[in-house]
Amino acid sequence: MRDYSLDNRRFVIAGVAIFIVVVYIIRLFMLQITSDDYKKSADSNAFLKKIEYPARGGIYDRNGKLMVYNQPAYDIMVVMNEAKDHLDTLDFCQALNISREEFDKRMENIKDRGKNPGYSRFTQQVFMNQLSETDFSVFQEKMFRFPGFYVQRRSIRQYEYPLAAHVLGDVGEVSPADIEADEYYQPGDYIGKLGIERSYERQLRGVKGIQILLRDAHGRVQGHYQNGKLDRRAQAGKNLTLGIDIELQKLGERLMEGKIGSIVAIEPSTGEVLCMVSSPSYDPRMMVGRQRSKSHRQLSQNVWKPLLNRSIMGQYPPGSTFKTTQGLTFMTEGIIHPTHTAYPCGHGFNYRGLHVGCHGHASPLSLVPALSTSCNGYFCWGLFYMIGAKSKYGSVQNAMNTWRDYMVSMGFGYKLGIDLPGEKRGLIPNAAFYDKAYKGSWNGLTVISIAIGQGEVNATPLQIANLGATIANRGWFITPHVVKKVQGEELDTLYTKHRKTMASREAYDYVVQGMRASATGGTCHELAKYDFMACGKTGTAQNRGHDHSVFMGFAPMDNPKIAVAVYVENGGWGATYGVPIGGLIMEQYIHGHLSEASQKRAEEFQNRHISYGTTSR
Repeated sequence: MRDYSLDNRRFVIAGVAIFIVVVYIIRLFMLQITSDDYKKSADSNAFLKKIEYPARGGIYDRNGKLMVYNQPAYDIMVVMNEAKDHLDTLDFCQALNISREEFDKRMENIKDRGKNPGYSRFTQQVFMNQLSETDFSVFQEKMFRFPGFYVQRRSIRQYEYPLAAHVLGDVGEVSPADIEADEYYQPGDYIGKLGIERSYERQLRGVKGIQILLRDAHGRVQGHYQNGKLDRRAQAGKNLTLGIDIELQKLGERLMEGKIGSIVAIEPSTGEVLCMVSSPSYDPRMMVGRQRSKSHRQLSQNVWKPLLNRSIMGQYPPGSTFKTTQGLTFMTEGIIHPTHTAYPCGHGFNYRGLHVGCHGHASPLSLVPALSTSCNGYFCWGLFYMIGAKSKYGSVQNAMNTWRDYMVSMGFGYKLGIDLPGEKRGLIPNAAFYDKAYKGSWNGLTVISIAIGQGEVNATPLQIANLGATIANRGWFITPHVVKKVQGEELDTLYTKHRKTMASREAYDYVVQGMRASATGGTCHELAKYDFMACGKTGTAQNRGHDHSVFMGFAPMDNPKIAVAVYVENGGWGATYGVPIGGLIMEQYIHGHLSEASQKRAEEFQNRHISYGTTSR
């Protein structure tokens, strides 16, 4: 009789044997085909892939003056698989002037995939970056004693002037998020962090090169693999020419010493930013090299917020500079006639118990003298009649949204799109905003303060300067931009095309007359002394503390070369700080220098500091 148990046992043994063979085949497949661990190990023994970093593009001002350039620096790299256990750590630490504790911490950080997601023991990792020429020369003499450690030549940014920190930005080491977002980067690389360095990173960074070097069994480099056939040379980054006039920037930063606020100047015909001052500021050279982290921490903890670019991030009430937008809107919409419509001002707007104060001047008056004297009453009446014109708009909501559309077309309420990171949009309210705030029950009296640039209206200094450029152009502007030219590239069309507003050319002509009248005998009368025909509008923006001093203007009146906005926090009347600073900026740019009298005036304002107490800004 046949023993089936023996047959079953044979099948079991055969099955086990087949299973073991299959497991070994799968494991061999994973090791040789799927896994690249052995390939990396073999490659690392045979080849040394040396990255060649490109020179970062230089940055020049509009007149060709070099602002940012490169200086040699050196990174110490390590291949962990080659670093020997018998490394003389004491000698190594002395060569780099670091402690043993720092050495151990750096080695652990390299292996930490949370901090160094691109870690591989077969490839070069950054041990220490940005050594100076002096520090590198000390290490280089002993480098042969430290197997597995290499030197990578790099460069760091240098800034010719202690100016324009918020515009230029800085360069720092890439974060894990940067590496994840762009495969170009690997741990230890540098990237633009702020300003132009960030916005134009792709153009400035260039293209990395690579050298594939052949090594013998002892790790000694024998030459280029295939005689360098597979090597690739680095391509230098592209140079940038800015619209910034460095001498104008220098003057602006001088004038804002000891003050909080901003100056923005724009060339109306091109939209190029001629200067952008945010005060307080800092020396961009603080953010260079290995001191960057410490400097950034100190600046970020400063209660006066020097890292904040107030020119594009500060959101302020525009004050009476905003009255120009109201005159443009009311006239284009037919709410006022520039010469036939006159409104009373009994030291302000008075209606049904509501009073909006104003300083003393002739009354009643029409558009041009209303702008010249900065009459609150005139523009409050204009808004009151526009919002209440139900026969024209059908409802206060439609009237409000029409008003909003005019403001947006003039560059308010949304980001303008400047080529700098971090721009804020400001605030222009619409009907839905007030319906929500007042549950649908509101009228022109409820929102009357927006007519004079107060209430819910907020704008950045950049938007106020752009308003000046738009009036100078009589109804159009080009999106403000800092970069004038990129080497070998065309500018984005956003920075070349005209953007037209909703207001009529006739309305702009009358507003220009009003701003010129303000300069010759109104609130901007200090501008009358200049030999160019300046146009201006003051603003005194109400604040919980002392009022802000604001100015917006352009010059010359015909064929304008510069539009400027000045915003000085707690500076009081617009004529106290805004007008004189704005006039000096105009003179410097138009003539290329200041007169002797203006030099003395500039020194006076440089030394005139405002006390802000110790409250955090």
